[in-house]
Parts: sequence; C-alpha cells; structure tokens
Amino acid sequence: MNIQKQTDIRKLTLAAMLAALAYVVNVLCHLSIVPAAPFLTYDPMDVIIALGGLILGPFYALMITIVAAMVEWFTISDTGIIGFLMNVLSSGTFACTAAFIYHRKRTLKNAVLGLVAGTLVMVAAMLLWNYIITPLYMNVTREQVVAMLPTVFLPFNVIKGGLNAALTFLLYRPVIGMLRSAKLMPASKAPAKKMHIVPILVAALIVVTCVLVILSLKGII
Repeated sequence: MNIQKQTDIRKLTLAAMLAALAYVVNVLCHLSIVPAAPFLTYDPMDVIIALGGLILGPFYALMITIVAAMVEWFTISDTGIIGFLMNVLSSGTFACTAAFIYHRKRTLKNAVLGLVAGTLVMVAAMLLWNYIITPLYMNVTREQVVAMLPTVFLPFNVIKGGLNAALTFLLYRPVIGMLRSAKLMPASKAPAKKMHIVPILVAALIVVTCVLVILSLKGII
C-alpha cells in the first residue's frame, strides 16, 4: 500500500471517528440558551466538526457535518429533514469556512481569522435561513419571525458561534497532540511552535463571557 493510500485511509478513519464523536456529544449535551426560544439549543457538536476541518480540511468538515446530521435525523431528531438541513447549514458554514481559510496557510493568524469568519458567516446564514424556514415548521407568520431575528436568533447564534470558535481554538493543539500520540496522525516534521498566551487568554475570556451571558439569560445569576 503506497503512502497516499495510507494517508487517505487514516483521514477517512479519523473523519469517521470525529463524526461519531460529534453525534455522541449532540446526544449527551443540549442546553437551551434563550428562554424565549427553548427550541434553540446549544451543543458542542460544531466544535468537533470544526476541529476535524482544521485538521483534515474543508471537504472533511463537510463530510463529518453531513454524516453526523444524518445520523441525528434518523435517530433522535423530531424536526425531520428541516432539522437536518438547518444542522448542515449551521455546522457546515462555520466549520468549512474556518477550515478553508486555515488550510490556505496554516498559521495562527489564519486559524483566528478562519474561526472569526466562520462565526460571522454562520450567524449571517442562519439569520437568512431562519427567516426563510422558521415559518414553515413553527406555524408562525413571517412578520413574527422578523421580530424574532434581532431578539432571539441573533443573540443565540452569536453566543453559539463565539463559544464554538473559542473552544475550537483552545482544544486544537491538545487534540493534535493526542491524535499524534495515538498514531492517528503522523508526527510533525516542523519544529515546535512557541505558545502564544494572548490569543489563548482571549479565547478563554470569550468562553467565560458566553457562559456568564447564558447564565444571566436563564436567570441563574
């Protein structure tokens, strides 16, 4: 077996593992963020998908997204094909955008730019698609949906995107290290890069801020 085939098999294996993990965290962890819309729940599935995209590339990010969303559709989802479509749009726009930018040049700057761009694209896409699709399955008028865009859908997706981007950034290097230790990824030939404490602190601050905002919205603090 040549090196290219070994690499392809390793990537497919890792993508399958990440898709399974994304599904598991989706099943185990659901959190309602905006009290006015309990049907909008946060789960860390997009973090797993984005990590897969940063590691393997945008094509694999899309593949993991579709597989995880399809398994959810046929097992635990009560929203049918509409839920599947919205999951693919949300996860895919975030993870694929981040992976595309990062894989153009694997630098810290591009990782940050990719995650920020992924968040912005996801927020914009979901505002548009919630405007289009929400009246079809919630039995509400489009005028009601328009009123919900700035008060419900926008804050939900901003919190979701910010939390996912920050967690992905914080977990990327530890996950890479674990995958290399498990021989699921080849050892890096490049010299170890210096840790940059400022972006790590910023990402940690974003996570803490998002958690505090969620707790305040739920009336806990």
